[in-house]
Amino acid sequence: MLLEIIDSYFLLWRLPLKEKEREMDPLDKGLINLLTRDGRMPVGKIAESLDITPPTVRARLDALFRSGVLRVAGLVNAFKNKELTVAIVGICLERHQELDKKLEQISELDQIHWAAVVTGNYDIIVEVVTTGGMPGLYDFLAGALPQVGGIRSTDSFMVMKAKGKWILYPQQP
Repeated sequence: MLLEIIDSYFLLWRLPLKEKEREMDPLDKGLINLLTRDGRMPVGKIAESLDITPPTVRARLDALFRSGVLRVAGLVNAFKNKELTVAIVGICLERHQELDKKLEQISELDQIHWAAVVTGNYDIIVEVVTTGGMPGLYDFLAGALPQVGGIRSTDSFMVMKAKGKWILYPQQP
């Protein structure tokens, strides 16, 4: 047990503030699995479930947070909250050479839940979550998104119903 505490301390001490990549071992995956089921699970219960000590749990969680592998957040069910509108938007760019730059710029918009470069008819597909119903989505499509520039066209698809759809509550601009 003392060795486990010392190992956890040195694991944490050796980590740079922001790692580029971190391979997850079975213990990391076990921690994440437990938090996926219950994001408020106490450290003591996690330790007991994985047969490790609470200091090891804290050190591992801190390492996962600092490396950017794990983030714990309050999620809402978009379809039990009538003020939220969810849409998928396909985006075609004017210049493919700016793909990475545009992905970064678009992903930083407050209404974007996730953004991805894809194959097929679009260069980028995003999930948009807005407040205020259809006017909120219109404000995004006619205001915030075009300000990025370099967008040739978009197609938007309103999500009418989904299962298991937990999202971050949108940032208020």
